[in-house]
Amino acid sequence: MLTITALLLTAFLFGGMMLYSFGFAAFLFSNLPAPEAGAILRKAFPVFYLWCIAIAGVAAAVLFFLDSTSALLMAAVVVTTVPARQILMPAINAATDAGDKSRFKVLHGASVLLGLAQMAAVAYVLTRIIA
Repeated sequence: MLTITALLLTAFLFGGMMLYSFGFAAFLFSNLPAPEAGAILRKAFPVFYLWCIAIAGVAAAVLFFLDSTSALLMAAVVVTTVPARQILMPAINAATDAGDKSRFKVLHGASVLLGLAQMAAVAYVLTRIIA
């Protein structure tokens, strides 16, 4: 039962991260004017990050009893999402508000790289669970 729970939590996290990153944001920017899409994303990101923290945290706790490497990877997702939410996201918003496009590009690029690394870690955990 623990393995099934770990698998479902990890798959839920991976699917949500993929949908949010590659579906929701792209959908907003292709269907709304950029200022409106940006305003919605600005409101949605804090909730998304909390969701990632919660799901990855519960998955890490379950995985603790099954696979320490996977548990550590999920804990790393939690630990790296907190500063992304509390520091990186506000800095991106401030750069946008100030019209500082070069700072925005650097910070947004860091955010994208972090998100991709987190998704890769979660994908790897999935492969460990099903192997």
